[in-house]
Amino acid sequence: MRRAGLLLALSGRAWRSVRMASSGMARRDPLANKVALVTASTDGIGFAIARRLAQDGAHVVVSSRKQQNVDRAVATLQGEGLSVTGTVCHVGKAEDRERLVVTAVSLHGGIDILVSNAAINPFFGNLMDVTEEVWDKILDINVKATALMTKAVVPEMEKRGGGSVVIVASIGAYFPVPLWKDKEREESIKEIMQIKRIGKPDECAGIVSFLCSEDASYITGETVVVGGGTPSRL
Repeated sequence: MRRAGLLLALSGRAWRSVRMASSGMARRDPLANKVALVTASTDGIGFAIARRLAQDGAHVVVSSRKQQNVDRAVATLQGEGLSVTGTVCHVGKAEDRERLVVTAVSLHGGIDILVSNAAINPFFGNLMDVTEEVWDKILDINVKATALMTKAVVPEMEKRGGGSVVIVASIGAYFPVPLWKDKEREESIKEIMQIKRIGKPDECAGIVSFLCSEDASYITGETVVVGGGTPSRL
């Protein structure tokens, strides 16, 4: 009986360890002392990602095109006791991209994580009505600037033995979504989703933190959809 009791105790202890690990209790601060850059991170999804990375132990540099937005985001997150600084960065400008990298390196000694969240969507409507100017803006910011931002941080990551780059995109890449600001359209979109509601910024943040952690060390080149069951296959 004593032996059986010991086995049960050990089993119970092991089960509690599994539960703690699955709930995150066993591994606190999975991004401790990592340095993260998050573009377009003073509002919405970018802000939620910056907050989560900092909550998980990273030193985060937020950025936005407007100084007042940077100041507001930094003040909010520092007020929560998080290690967050910020600088103005229009990702379409080479000097701004350079300043973002220099800021992180000068403050924290290097870069481990880039979350490329900055993007524009200047047009809704028929594809045949898109002008050359609109195409230029989309390609400059959403494609070229993302590639150049990645190019700027990789040398700093290599100095530290590697790093993580996460590029945030829209579910619209798989499933064209009409303007849904009016309630009727919003309800029609919910109907085609497995989870019958629009997602919240915080619900996009956890997966980014995971992808930047050692738990995702063998994941690369993948597309992870956080879309509430919206059709997401080409």
